[in-house]
Amino acid sequence: MPLRILRGYQSAGLPGFALLLCASLLLTSLGYAPAAYSAGFGAYTADVKPADVFPGAETFGPAEGKPKAIPALKGGKIAGYVFETSDIGYSGKPIRILAGIDVAGVFTGAKVIEHHEPILLVGIAPEELFGFVGRFAGRNIVEMSKESASKSVDVISGATVTAVVITDGVMRGALAVAKSRGIAGFPPPAAGASAGQSPAARSVLAEIPYTPADWAQLIGDGSVRRLHLLNKDVDAEFLKIGVGSPEPYARAGVPDADFIDLHLGLFNIETIGRSLVPEVDYKRLASWLELGQSALIIAASGDYSFRGSGFVRGGIFDRIQLVQDDQTILFKDKDYRRVDSLKPPNPEFSEVGLFRVPASAKFDPTKPFRLELLVQRPTGATSKAFTSFSLSYQTPQRFLATAAAPAPQPEPVASAPDPGAHESAAQADALWPKIWRARVLDVVILAISLVILTGIFFFQDWLVKKPVMFARLRTAFLLFSVLWIGLYAKAQLSVVNVLTFANAIVTEFRWDYFLLEPLIFILWCATAVSLIFWGRGAYCGWLCPFGSLQELLNHGARRLGIRQITVPFYVHERLWALKYILFLGLFGVSLGNMAFAEQLAEIEPFKTVVLLRFMREWWFVLFALSLLTAGLFIERFYCRYLCVLGAALAMPGRGRMFNWLKRRKQCGYECQLCAKNCMVQAIHPLGEINPNECLYCMHCQVIYSDDHACPPLVMKREGRGKKAAAKRDAVQAAPAQVPAKPPAPIEITYSTKEKSHV
Repeated sequence: MPLRILRGYQSAGLPGFALLLCASLLLTSLGYAPAAYSAGFGAYTADVKPADVFPGAETFGPAEGKPKAIPALKGGKIAGYVFETSDIGYSGKPIRILAGIDVAGVFTGAKVIEHHEPILLVGIAPEELFGFVGRFAGRNIVEMSKESASKSVDVISGATVTAVVITDGVMRGALAVAKSRGIAGFPPPAAGASAGQSPAARSVLAEIPYTPADWAQLIGDGSVRRLHLLNKDVDAEFLKIGVGSPEPYARAGVPDADFIDLHLGLFNIETIGRSLVPEVDYKRLASWLELGQSALIIAASGDYSFRGSGFVRGGIFDRIQLVQDDQTILFKDKDYRRVDSLKPPNPEFSEVGLFRVPASAKFDPTKPFRLELLVQRPTGATSKAFTSFSLSYQTPQRFLATAAAPAPQPEPVASAPDPGAHESAAQADALWPKIWRARVLDVVILAISLVILTGIFFFQDWLVKKPVMFARLRTAFLLFSVLWIGLYAKAQLSVVNVLTFANAIVTEFRWDYFLLEPLIFILWCATAVSLIFWGRGAYCGWLCPFGSLQELLNHGARRLGIRQITVPFYVHERLWALKYILFLGLFGVSLGNMAFAEQLAEIEPFKTVVLLRFMREWWFVLFALSLLTAGLFIERFYCRYLCVLGAALAMPGRGRMFNWLKRRKQCGYECQLCAKNCMVQAIHPLGEINPNECLYCMHCQVIYSDDHACPPLVMKREGRGKKAAAKRDAVQAAPAQVPAKPPAPIEITYSTKEKSHV
């Protein structure tokens, strides 16, 4: 049997070679991430003690105060404090850091207690994270607060978001401890205002009527601030840190070309917001903001994008951040809205976006703040250097007013807890309804597309009889899947979703976690329903962006004359078992180590192709391109043999309720036409359709209904034609019959006595 399979590989030619190539590339990609196989990767926890981050202390006191901190004692006096931070990282789970600062405000040490950062798979060892956190030691918190977050501590190349989150959390925690304890040069905390003391005056945004302003006025009074960088400006900044290689997106030889020309304004000031964006956009965006919530409008042109090409939905914008006083504010995708263009005659920019400041941030639009732009430059195959540029902003005085600060309120009297208070608060703070409201247009578009697809399935018997119209309709839907579902909405389903769902059922299932991404949730619900009715084909054959991309590329290859390779069926049916083996292996790993299973799920090229658009390390890109290249010769190569998501959907899809794909008794015995034209060879040589492999493209149904293609129908049509022709020929061949003439009248003569008569 092994020899027979080997001969099958040899006869197939490319299939065996392609599978070996893909497997080797996958192993190579995993080989570049050896940390993924370490026991602690992705779910690292450590028993870190205060002495590990404050080595000079003799003893430690109990955790106390607000924020809580452990006093470090030396010679009977407080030498500093140890505190813990816990901020949500790229993985959506907390990164816990234990850090210490002395009374002079210098970090004595910092160590990781716990993290769940799968982003570290991309060529980054856990030691890089630990080393990054350890570099806080010896730095002064006051000096660091005056620098940008990217310059305070070196950024981890390839894990920028993780680094920024850690830096922001540690700095906020250190400054809060220092201010509350009166160390590091900060004054001792005030005991409180004396009785009868009037509250201090403060600035607020003035409620002034909308006054239209042109671009020159907005620039002139500081309502819109500008950061203009040329390529040579960026080169000079990198040369200061010893990096001189040219930026890959810069136009070589044109040092005076625009690197970025960025403009910033406060959108929530009506005069600024309405003067910048069209009226329709202003009403839509203003309704998106909560009452009193601040928002920034950012417009830019040039070679560098402030959004970044590697940004993924559900992530954090890692090229920009807002800094005010001692806090750094990061923007997530739910805080962003794209703006098509500014209101004419304002200048045109290549990208315009609105970023709302999270309600949880303590941001005051009346106080100065700055926007920091992070710029990166490769220094090697997997290493990068970073620098940043700041754009300061101060709200113009004409938009400010003076108001008295509210009098301090007395502490509420403690009362018995309300049993429903916690539940009500949780419902009020629920994030997913806000996300759904913000993405209502995307939800409507996806829902309409699902209704159309359902109509295609229900009226398939009528559609397949019109092959030209059906082919155009299918091509249009495949393009929609690639361009809108994939590239725009980034709603590519993944086997990781299946593993996460199974893990949530075993541990702690919460609907609100899955509702945070509306389009993914809707697609999964639609896929679950379609499994009951039609099997895996509804999603795999019509809604999967990567699968649709493979099919469209193969159609283009056929038009270019690329010869297609037919895999012998006995080899083909053995190869399709690979994806089931891979899925069962992933599922088994996920039961013991979910983080490790997520890393092994990189066998899916979806993240590389659809989500990150090939903006990844070269081995991931090479692996994805090898799969797409194999698909030029073997249609839907990845779907056939390696798709673990398809395997996960095929198992429950086996028990579908309907079987609307029609077959005839001649199928497989007298005719192999449908089997030869099936794009994934899901039809057995004996004519039976394998529901586990069928992608419901309905090509076989088009042939089934075509009396010029389906042999039984052709014979039937020709048989009817022969009978009609024979009858017609028989009529034509019969001798002509001359109609008989009426008989001549017979003359009878008789006579009478009187007269003769005739």
